[in-house]
Parts: sequence; structure tokens; C-alpha cells
Amino acid sequence: MTELLQGLLYSPDNPLFFNSGFFLGFFTVVMLFYPLVVKNFKVRTWYLLIFSLYFYYKTGGLYVILLVVTSAINFIIGAGIHKADSKAKKRWLMLLSLIWNLGSLGYFKYTNFIIDTINQLGGNLPLYDIFLPVGISFFTFQTMSYTLDIYFGTMQPVKSFADFCFFVSFFPQLVAGPIVRASWFIPQINKKLSLNKDQIASALVLIMAGLIKKGVIADYISINFVDRVFDAPELFSSLENLLAVYGYGLQIYCDFSGYSDIAIGLATLMGFNLPVNFRVPYIATSITDFWRRWHISLSTWLRDYLYIPLGGNRKGKVRQHINLMITMVLGGLWHGASWNFVIWGTLHGVALVIDKLRIGLMGKREYSRGVNVLIKVLGWLFTFNFVSFTWIFFRARGLEAATLVIQRIFTPASLSILSQWVSGYPVVAFLIAFGYLIHFIPQKWDKGYEIVLRRSPLIVQSLILAVVIWILFQAKSADIQPFIYFQF
Repeated sequence: MTELLQGLLYSPDNPLFFNSGFFLGFFTVVMLFYPLVVKNFKVRTWYLLIFSLYFYYKTGGLYVILLVVTSAINFIIGAGIHKADSKAKKRWLMLLSLIWNLGSLGYFKYTNFIIDTINQLGGNLPLYDIFLPVGISFFTFQTMSYTLDIYFGTMQPVKSFADFCFFVSFFPQLVAGPIVRASWFIPQINKKLSLNKDQIASALVLIMAGLIKKGVIADYISINFVDRVFDAPELFSSLENLLAVYGYGLQIYCDFSGYSDIAIGLATLMGFNLPVNFRVPYIATSITDFWRRWHISLSTWLRDYLYIPLGGNRKGKVRQHINLMITMVLGGLWHGASWNFVIWGTLHGVALVIDKLRIGLMGKREYSRGVNVLIKVLGWLFTFNFVSFTWIFFRARGLEAATLVIQRIFTPASLSILSQWVSGYPVVAFLIAFGYLIHFIPQKWDKGYEIVLRRSPLIVQSLILAVVIWILFQAKSADIQPFIYFQF
């Protein structure tokens, strides 16, 4: 009994992940009693709110208090902005919201980064022992979307604090997205929820895809190859360093989109709709196209709440390019307190500016079909390799490590190493090839799986769900790897 109770408490060494055995039991309990509360809006909200807060406690410990406090502050300020009888009062209240949201995010995420930067310039300040709360970047942006939407007059404040806190803490997407806006989710809270065979089929496909992406592809190539190279690039050949970069591109996609798939699938099984976060990003033929496909909930958040308020493209080309750079640099810094992320964001900002200039120069010229195909192929080759190159700064532990990887990649080497690498890492080679292959297959094939499930009787769908649960249970005996975006 003592061990059981101990297992219910938060443990820094054993946080709660989707791909853990504990989560299997947790979600089973949620769904076991869910049919009893689903028809009563208030009871359903409180039921899922309690489980969501426990989920965050089990994942991040007592920082669940920070989550509730942040929710309460933004709830109160949102109501105040709506009731304010002057623009000045609205601005001051909005500023207060920004100070709390960005101030708490800045304290936990960037305090030591700022101190370390000062020390590198000659300072001698002590670093603080600050633990980054899991998912703070995600729930902070969600609460900010609420107060900003009220400030801009695009939504009304929520009357119930329980509803608002549930929106912020909804456990499927709480710690690693998608970043759900209040205007998207809150209207669903007090609506009748329904679940049919089509939705179950869609949810099962997403959950199974997420588990395969994360548990089979991302974790295996990470542990058995990518991590080894990035931890000691000097010990590997130029080709192995290059393959590790392409491998990391697949790893981070499978890891992050896998989480999003599972989150969307779990939410669907409970009757809630979460926004799509990825649309096969590596088929993009330009950097602009890539950011319409990658981490869509973040890119659109930055567009609507940062890029457009800065002026967007409404104040001339020069101002547009400056706004793009500011947005992407801050977007890079959002990912982590490191100059590597600043460089990553800056590179993407520069690429977006160049892309806008290219579009402006080319205009709407018409080309032959063959030329159009060639332009798209060249655009895809550049985009894919540019994005892969920038992942070096995203993954490497520091600027020196990133530079070393780049130096190793451009060190002359024989292509004969490729056959040696394949024979030395056969499973890794297969998974990288398989992962990219399924990424590029036509999307209508994915829909085919859903159609088969939709046409299957309920008993078959139930058996498939049992298989999914079995896969989750099997993950319990494995060396469970945290999702990459947990650190953001």
C-alpha cells in the first residue's frame, strides 16, 4: 500500500509521460468513469480539471500551483480588460498581464542565460538553482492568447474560473502543445460532445502513428546513433556527422509530431477538437511553406500576436523584413535559453526575408510545366537541406559543439564509409529510410487507414484500441525517453 501511494506522488526521476505504463492506468481511469459525467457540462469540466491538474502535478510537481496562479491572474485581468471603460485602463491591465506572463517565463527560463551572458562579457555573478517548470512556454502562451483576444475585442471573457483553468490545464496538450487558443477551445467546453465511429477511427490512427513515431523511430535512432554523434562529433566521420544531422531532423519531427498526434487523438476520444500542428513539413518547397507546416500552433501564434501587431507587411518592405527578423529571433529564443536557439531563429528569419524578396522579384511569372517542376524540386532541395543545417544549432549543446559538427561534415571522406555505416547500424539505417519514406507517401494513404477503421464494426475498433493500450503498456518496460519539447 505504501509503495502504491508513493507511486501516486510526483517523482523528479519518474515524471509522467504519454509513453509510460502509469499513463496507461491514468487514462484508463479517466475514460472508465467519463461516460458518467460527459452529459453534465459542469461536472464534466470539474472531472477533467481535477485529472488535468493531477497530471501536471505528476509531471511537474508543485509547479501546479504556478499553473493555477497564472490561470487565476489572467482570468481576473481578462475580466478587468472587458469591463474597463477607457483604452488607457485596458492598456494598463494588458501590460500587467504581459508583465506576469513574460516575467514568470523570463525568470524561470532566462535568468541564468542572462547571468551567464553577463559573465562571459566579464561579469562574475552567481548562477541560481532554478528548475524550469514543464510546459511553461506552452501554458503561458495559452493564457496570453486569452487576455490578448479580449484586449483586441475578438472574444468575450469566460464567466467560470473552472472553465478557464480547464482550458489552460487540459492534460493531452498541456506540456508540449499544440498551443491551443482560448477562442478555439473554450467554446467547446459547454457544448454537447459526441463521439462516432469516424472520430474513433481518426483518433486511433493518430495515437498509433504517434506511438510509432515516438517509441519506435525517434527514440531508437536517438539513443543508438544521433546522440552518440552529437555528444562526440570528433569521433565520427564527415558522412556519419551528416547522417546524424538528417537523422536528428527525422527524430525531432517524429518526437514532436508524435506527441501532437497522441494529444489530438486522446482529446478526440474525450470529444474535444485540438488544432493540427504538423502538415508533412519536409515536403515544403520554400522556407515560408515550411513554417506553414511545422509547429503550426506556434508559427500562427507568433504571426497573430507578434508579427501582425508589430506591423506585419502593412508598413513597407523594409519594416516587414524587420518584423520577420524580430518574430523569428524571439521564436528561436522561445525554444530555449541559449545562443544556439537565437542563431537558429536568426537563420530562419534571414531565410524568410530572402524568400519574400525572391517572391517579390519573381512575381506571378508563368513558366512551362517542366520549368515549374524543376523550380519546385530545387526549392525542396534547398529548403530540406537548409532546415537540416539549422537543426545542428538546435540540437548541439553549445555553439562550439555546433561548429565542430559543421567542420566535421565538410571534412573530406570516402563514400565507401556509407556501406560500412549501413552494415554497422542496420536498424538505424532502416528506420531513417523508413521514417522519411512514410513522411513522403501521399496523404491519401493515411486517409485509407481511417476509412478501413470507419467501416469496421465496433468490436474491431475496440480490439484495435486494446492493441494501442498494449503498445502503451509495453513502453513501460523500455527505457522511456522524455519528449524533446518537454524542455521548452
